[in-house]
Amino acid sequence: MLTRRQLFNATAVSVIVGAAVSGATLPRLTTPAKADDTASAADLAQASPDGDVVLGSDKAPVTIIEYASMTCPHCADFSITTFPELKRRYIDTGKVRFIMREFPLDVLAATGFMLARCAGKEKYMAVVETLFAKQADWIVKEPVPPLKEIAKQFGFTDESFNQCLTNQKVLDDIQAVRDRAVQKLAVNSTPTFFINGKKLVGDVSIEEMAKEIEPYLKAG
Repeated sequence: MLTRRQLFNATAVSVIVGAAVSGATLPRLTTPAKADDTASAADLAQASPDGDVVLGSDKAPVTIIEYASMTCPHCADFSITTFPELKRRYIDTGKVRFIMREFPLDVLAATGFMLARCAGKEKYMAVVETLFAKQADWIVKEPVPPLKEIAKQFGFTDESFNQCLTNQKVLDDIQAVRDRAVQKLAVNSTPTFFINGKKLVGDVSIEEMAKEIEPYLKAG
């Protein structure tokens, strides 16, 4: 079992590919407990080191921030069943500004986010949504071949795929997002949402989201 420090140092980056190729059991990342469950606007506003991936209008009256893990089945369910309707009703209509942030719960989840980051901001959400939709295909004993096939849909070659998964800065930036969420926002599970600062945990339905969103729209 690797510690967080061991997992996210330069030498251990190779574990992502090595463990996947060998079919080894992937280590889980531990999450330190945090007693204070409040989140300040300043802490929520701080972007990821590589910049936030934002959908929707900057003038939207509601901001939703999601912390997700690529290997989380509840995150996948939200992406497949709830997010399309959220996007249709609120994001595409300028009512909601949506931000996805990385909170990998294991090595393989970090791998998925690394590929999304390496694909670039314009393709980031498309990669994330595809990985969630095909989660059952690549969370397998040998995940590298299916991950490569998915990555090729977004322009990756074998060379750029390997370069991405050995890019220490990409991994460090993802870990920084996760650590900050733990330390400043008391995030300890996925998915976790902040809707204009209010924390909601779990696979939230569109009806539950609408309850939080609509009052801001009426007030505006």
